[in-house]
Formats: sequence, structure tokens, C-alpha cells
Amino acid sequence: MRAITISDRTVGVSGLTLTDMPYPHAAENDVIVRVHAAGFTPGELDWPATWSDRAGRDRTPTIPGHELSGVVAELGYGTTGLTVGQRVFGLTDWARNGSLAEYTAVEARNLAPLPAGIDHTVAAALPISGLTAWQGLFDHAHLTTGQRVLIHGAAGGVGSIAVQLASEVGAHVIGTGRADDRAVVLALGAQTFVDLNADDLRQVGEVDVVLDVIGGDVLDRSTELVRPGGTLVTIAAPPTIQPTNGRAIFFVVEPDRARLTDLAQRLRNGHLKPIVGAVRPLSETAAAFAPDRRTPGKTIIQLVDDQETRQS
Repeated sequence: MRAITISDRTVGVSGLTLTDMPYPHAAENDVIVRVHAAGFTPGELDWPATWSDRAGRDRTPTIPGHELSGVVAELGYGTTGLTVGQRVFGLTDWARNGSLAEYTAVEARNLAPLPAGIDHTVAAALPISGLTAWQGLFDHAHLTTGQRVLIHGAAGGVGSIAVQLASEVGAHVIGTGRADDRAVVLALGAQTFVDLNADDLRQVGEVDVVLDVIGGDVLDRSTELVRPGGTLVTIAAPPTIQPTNGRAIFFVVEPDRARLTDLAQRLRNGHLKPIVGAVRPLSETAAAFAPDRRTPGKTIIQLVDDQETRQS
């Protein structure tokens, strides 16, 4: 099968290569998915789990990418809840080969059924972004109706989903980004937009929740905005500064089939819309990973052409 692989951690994006790789093995409770569309996180080449398995052993050449949508091609021993030929979407394990391949092995519990009528390219933009947004806002920050929430990177993959979810529960949403993001963020449901390059972040005032995907100075400056009893949640890095009389939480998204199913239904019903920024073929993955490339929303790698996708 064809896959994007990388073997040298020191060379970065330039080391991504389109390669022939062996068909994956389905372990117990696994499924093999024929990948129709895949997503990736730009910084994942820096993650330790990209280069080693759970025992710390080198696993290069490694296949990156951890979001996928496709069709079940094979069931491993003991696998239940899914069937061959079923449309599914979800995320792959951090310490195993990922989704930028024609076929990949995934634990069945990490996948959810994909309803008919949802394009694979759209579904592939949802697993990590959707679960991260939900877990950050509701499982960790316990956002409720009427609260004020500041969402950084509000036009990005996670941020755009978070704006929609927070708006749906009746929170007052303040989104941040670059000037070009303003119209997109307000259209998603934010009441206020802050340009991080031109506006003073302090003008936001106190908020109940901060959801941060940027880290660094933005994360540090955001701590002073958290009102007593409030929560700052970040996926960028463990916070070095704690809010006064508030909490600061760093977390890594976790698989959740039930929540994926819920998010898919919201998408199907028109209550949620992931922003697909660009769709590129597998052969252009390295260009899509490039750190200087910036598009609103999520870049998706398509492995099956549109006509074949519509037939699945």
C-alpha cells in the first residue's frame, strides 16, 4: 500500500516521503480501515509518540496522521460493534502508525459509525478537533449557559468547533485570531473578535473560561483574564502561570466513541460545521505539513477520489 512515512526526526517536514509499505496487521480488537480521507496535526512530528511505541522502542519508518474517515476492510480477532464495509471515522493511537496511508489498523473503540450523507473529507476534520473542543469546554472547564468564554485560534480546527459548541449552549463567546479571521469567527457564532496582532487582549475583561491552542505568551497573558473560580484549559503546553483564584489545566484529547457519535449527529443535523481549509492528495502531504502554510480550518488529505468516495 502507499503511505506517507518519515524515518529521521531531525529533518522535519522535508523527510516526509510517499512510500510503499506492507499492509497492516489487525491485532485483537482492531479493525483495518481503508482510508478515504485523513487529517493531521502540524506539530505531531515533534511528539515523542510519533517515533516510538508505548514501550519506548523505535518504530521508524513511521506513518503520521491521527484522524481518518473511511470504510472497514477487515476485523481483528474479538472485534465487536463494527462490520466489514461500514463507514467509520475516528482517531488512531498516538504510538502506532497513523492515517496517512491507504490502509491503517485502528482499535475499534477509537472509531464511530459515520452516517450516510457526510462526506469523508468533512468527517476527517472532526475527530481530534471535535473531541478536543468538547473535552476542553465541558469535561474540563464545565462551561455553562451565560458564561463568558475566550477561545484562542477561533478560526482553526479546534477553535472553530469550540466557538460553535459554546454558542450552542448559550455562552458569550469571544474569539481570537488574525485580522483575516474576523468574519469567519463572527459567522460561527462569536459575539466578539480580538485581533491578537493589533488589539489589546486585556480589553476582553474577565472571563469564566479560556480555551487555548496557541501557548507561549498568549497563554501566559490569558491567565490574568480568568475570574475567580474560572478555568483556563490549554492543549499547547503545561501552564507555567496559574490564574489567581482559578484553575489552569493542560490535557491531551482522549478517544470517545459515544462523543464522536454525538458530534456526527450534530454535523448531520446542520448544528455543527467543521471548516475544511484545503483538500490535498496524498502526494502533496509534505507541502500541506509545511510550517509556513496557513489556511483557515483543517487541511485534509484525500486518498480516494470524489466519485469513489460517494459510492462508499
